[in-house]
Amino acid sequence: MKNLFYTLLLAGIIIGCASTTKTQDITNSSEAMSDTVRIANDSLEYEIIIIEPGFNQWLVTQPQRGYYEQFWLENRNIFYVTEYNNRVINTIQYDPNLYLQQIDYQRGVDYGYEVNYLLYNWFEYFQQRNNQKLR
Repeated sequence: MKNLFYTLLLAGIIIGCASTTKTQDITNSSEAMSDTVRIANDSLEYEIIIIEPGFNQWLVTQPQRGYYEQFWLENRNIFYVTEYNNRVINTIQYDPNLYLQQIDYQRGVDYGYEVNYLLYNWFEYFQQRNNQKLR
């Protein structure tokens, strides 16, 4: 009878610990889901949606809005987008799980400061997080 009691007690502790772990996993995934950033310009013609766990926390450590000129951001983004899109196409040389889809960003289109700022910072975050160099 004592052995049955201890066996049930041990099973209860194991089940209790396992359910606690699952609860923490759900919490962590909901935090990741809240890391979605959607920015659109006033006319809603252009938007950028960033779904990256940890991007918001990383972004607050970067130079604030207004630090870079829009012209400078646009030039960097053209360079990054071109290299990124080349890697999307070249699935033999680059990981298709890392470079998922092309980014539609065109020279000469005014996407606004906010879109350019976030796109530039996403590229910087992407490079650091995945140990990639788009330069």
